[in-house]
Amino acid sequence: MGVKPAIGRKTNKNPPFFSHEFVIQNHADIVSCLVMVFLVGLMVQSTSPVASLFISLHHNVTGAESTRDVPKGESYSYEAGWKDSCAVFFYSLVCIVLHAILQEYFLDKISKKFHLSKSRLCSLNESGQLVVFQLVTLLWGGDAILREGFMFNISQLWDGYPNHPMSFLLKLWWVVQASYWIHTIPELYFQRIKKDEWSGRIRHAAVALAFVGLAYGFKFQRVGVCLIVLHALAEFVAHSYKLNSILRGEREDYLDQLLGVLNGAVFVTVRLCSLVLGVLTFYFGVADAAPLLLRVAALCLLVSFQVYLMFNFISEAIKQRQEARQLAQSRPKKEKKEKPKKEKVKKVHNEDSDLPEVDQNTNKTLRQRQASTVKTK
Repeated sequence: MGVKPAIGRKTNKNPPFFSHEFVIQNHADIVSCLVMVFLVGLMVQSTSPVASLFISLHHNVTGAESTRDVPKGESYSYEAGWKDSCAVFFYSLVCIVLHAILQEYFLDKISKKFHLSKSRLCSLNESGQLVVFQLVTLLWGGDAILREGFMFNISQLWDGYPNHPMSFLLKLWWVVQASYWIHTIPELYFQRIKKDEWSGRIRHAAVALAFVGLAYGFKFQRVGVCLIVLHALAEFVAHSYKLNSILRGEREDYLDQLLGVLNGAVFVTVRLCSLVLGVLTFYFGVADAAPLLLRVAALCLLVSFQVYLMFNFISEAIKQRQEARQLAQSRPKKEKKEKPKKEKVKKVHNEDSDLPEVDQNTNKTLRQRQASTVKTK
C-alpha cells in the first residue's frame, strides 16, 4: 500500500509505508502535516503557548506584551535569545515545503522541457533553488537596510553597540536565513543527492550557518545584514550565469558573454566592498565598545573568507579557460568540400572541317558512292 504525493516528485509506483522511497516521495506532505499541527495548536487555548514558542518571534525589548500596547509611531524591537532556536526549527519545516513546491512546479518542468542529463539536472536543481533564495535575501535584506537607514548613515552600523535592537522584519530575516541553511541538510536525502556530493554541500551550508550564527549571536546584526546582502548579490548573478550555461548547452550566445563579464565585475566589487565595510566596522567602528580579541577574530574571519572566495573564483576561471582551449583544439577542422570537376567532353576532331566547303561536299559524295558499291557487292 502507498499514497501518491500531492507535493513533490510523483511517480506511478506506490512504495510501502515507512519505507525510504515512501518518505522521499511524500516528505513534503509529511512536513506540511507537521506545520499544520503547529498552526492548529496556535488556535487552541491549551496548546497556544507552546505553539507560539515556535511560530512567533520572542525577546522583544519594547516592554509591550502586544501590538496594542505599543505607542503610535513605534514598532516592536527585538534582541537575540534562546527562544529563536524554536522559531528556526519551525521555519526550517516551512522551507522544506517551499523547496518541494519550487522543485515540482518549476524546476522539474524546466528539466523535462530541455531534456537535461543527470549532471546538468543536478546543477539545475541546486542553482535553481539558490538563485531564488539569494534573490529573496537580496530584496528582503535590501528593504531592511533602507528602512533602518544603514545605507545613508553608515555610522549606525556600530553606534550604540552592543545595544542593537532589531525590527520585526529584520529579526524574521535572520531567522529565515538560519532556517534555510538548516533545511538544506535533510534535503540531501529528500532530493536523492549522490553521497560523493554531500561533503561539499554540507561544508557550504555549515559555513553559511556559522556566519549567520556568529553575526547574530555576537550582536553584529546590522553589519551582518549588509555583508550578507552584498554576498547575495554576487551569488545571484553567479547562479544566473550558471543556469544560463546549463540551459544553453554548448551553444554560445551574447547573453552568456554578458553574464560572464557581469559575474566577474560584480564578484570583485562585492569582495572589495565587504572588506572595506569590515575594516570600517571591526577596526574603527566598535574599537571602544567590543573587546580587542573579538574585533580581531571577526576581522580575520571576514578577510580570510573573502580571500578564499577570490582564490576559488580565479582558479575556476583559469580552469574553464583551459577546458575551453582544449575543447577548441580537440575539435577537427572542417575540411572544405571540393566540388566535383565536370569532365570535359572531348570533341572528335573532324578532318573535313579543315577543308573548304566545296571539298567537303566532294568528300561526302565519294563516301556515299563507296558505301553504295559495298552494299551491292
